[in-house]
Amino acid sequence: MKAHIALLPGDGIGPEVTTEAVECLKVIASRFGHEWRLEEAIVGAAAIDATGMPLPPATLALAKTADAILFGAVGAPRYSDPAHKVRPEQGILQLRQELGLYANLRPVVCFEAVRDTSPLKPELLEGVDILVIRELTGGIYFGEKTRTETRASDLCVYTVPEVERIARLGARLARERRGKLTSVDKANVLETSRLWRSVVVRVMKEEFPDVLLDHMYVDAAAMHLLRRPSDFDVLITENMFGDILTDEASMLAGSLGLCASASIGASTRGLYEPIHGSAPDIAGKGIANPYAAILSAAMLLRHSLRLEREAKALEAAVVAALSAGVRTADLKPRGAPASTRDAGDAVRAALAR
Repeated sequence: MKAHIALLPGDGIGPEVTTEAVECLKVIASRFGHEWRLEEAIVGAAAIDATGMPLPPATLALAKTADAILFGAVGAPRYSDPAHKVRPEQGILQLRQELGLYANLRPVVCFEAVRDTSPLKPELLEGVDILVIRELTGGIYFGEKTRTETRASDLCVYTVPEVERIARLGARLARERRGKLTSVDKANVLETSRLWRSVVVRVMKEEFPDVLLDHMYVDAAAMHLLRRPSDFDVLITENMFGDILTDEASMLAGSLGLCASASIGASTRGLYEPIHGSAPDIAGKGIANPYAAILSAAMLLRHSLRLEREAKALEAAVVAALSAGVRTADLKPRGAPASTRDAGDAVRAALAR
């Protein structure tokens, strides 16, 4: 197979972890007889520094023509002042809108080899395998915004089609897993959540009667993710709720450095990135955890290139590296922590075997 993959490393540790993921993709190509055309472009703070824009036209053009996008992270302290009109994070938001990437898939898996890194009791983590689907292009993040010296507002808006497509995606993926879908909202308070719940109920009743549906308020979901996480299968929710809940859920896995994500839309083109952010405090030190970026590359193989065997091989190689005790500093190593390159090398060695 031939594929064109856009590389947008971004800022902070983004280039470091993306490099390791790319090297793993090269091994996959060699092992399984594929050919990747890898093309890199700037985004985020690096792009602002060079062009004044977080998503330059050339980067957007590349993203629109590639089969898939492997993304690092964006963000830098020099642009963290809320008074800045141009910010690195606008680059990823614009990409999602321009590419129609309306759903963010975030798997939460508790790898047995590093279960001790989670702050939760080990017995609570047995069997935890959750897929959170976050609506990505609507809600309060994209609504009309106003601000004066004394007042500010962010408008939260959802439409029926936006909710329908998330409900359908969640139900389809639940059918492939354990057949249970949990819809998270705040329907006791918010009109957008009342619309969300009514649409989900209708779609499930009419199109997916075989999938078990339940509803949960977002505050209860936050509690039960820690109290009984193994009860969840597929979880769908709106943009801001999903942003918060998935960061919380990352603590089940033990570290943000183990959590991958895929942003997908109606086509096979998707954007794949670790959820950990740019971590500028450790950038350039060679200690960042690359496992989430590598697992994001596995999701790229699965969802955009439809290469399930290759995706499973890369995921199994990550498990093998963790089982061999190759832990970066965030994973509570028993001895000297592995470097970013050490972890990448361990995955590639497992792939070679």
